[in-house]
Amino acid sequence: MTRISVIIPVYNSEAYLGRCLDSLKAQGFNDWEAICVDDGSTDGSAAMLDEYSEGDKRIKVVHKRNEGVSEARNTALKACSGEYILFVDSDDFLHPQTMEICLHFAEKHGSDLVAFTYSRSYRTRLMARHILNIPEPKTTTFPKFDISEIESLRTEDIYAWATEYSHGNALDTESREEHDKRWIVKHCQPWRCLYRAEAIRDIRFIKGIIYEDFPWWGEVLLNTRCASIINLPLYYYYPNKTSYILSSNQEYRIQSLKIAIAAAKELYAGVSDEYRRTMWENNFIKPFEEKLAKKLKKA
Repeated sequence: MTRISVIIPVYNSEAYLGRCLDSLKAQGFNDWEAICVDDGSTDGSAAMLDEYSEGDKRIKVVHKRNEGVSEARNTALKACSGEYILFVDSDDFLHPQTMEICLHFAEKHGSDLVAFTYSRSYRTRLMARHILNIPEPKTTTFPKFDISEIESLRTEDIYAWATEYSHGNALDTESREEHDKRWIVKHCQPWRCLYRAEAIRDIRFIKGIIYEDFPWWGEVLLNTRCASIINLPLYYYYPNKTSYILSSNQEYRIQSLKIAIAAAKELYAGVSDEYRRTMWENNFIKPFEEKLAKKLKKA
């Protein structure tokens, strides 16, 4: 069995795709496969994927008609064979130690989920360059991490640390003052974690909406028995104005939010554990409803 499957939905990302795939090939850990789902791209993405696959058999390509990022990920989930799963968007890329570090803590702690963060400095510098019309750097310099010195938090209560709120005091718990803000897992993007495959393989993303990661994350939390949190910037997020979510119109965002909130509520309506229901309501349903209210007011 392959240790790590990397799921990459691809749609018209020719300009960034090579960097994304090269970041996989640059990993210090080699036992991985990449399931790249070409979601009906109309640029050169499909040909680039085939070229990379020809040169590296770990890179596997599925070509399909355009149905959106949810179906692309769902298709990959059915095709992957890894013991663990990573998600990467095709315009983003990984730190070269990502797989090595995440797998280390997954095995050390017996975790279903290893949460990390993204490089805020990279994103901030890049956005400043875009505003000032300064060309992007051709290469990225990565920090080198010593695994033996990396701090981590192991928890059997991921709800105590997970929130959709951006600010540090968001967690609604009786022991909030005991929480070290370094370990808060903010937001629900799939690419923020390494997952044990058996915990998420059968969880599907809602087709045809954005914010599809919100209800999906809710089911992931229900399946997480033990989690590791490492406060390291292992993901490099590219602020792409043409991306699926950033280029969508307000009406579509509002309708997607309504569908996602309804699905997330229904999912937890059948959960008997009052603690998990309350934490999900306070730290995810509530902030998404606040986001929806702001969008409706603006509209």
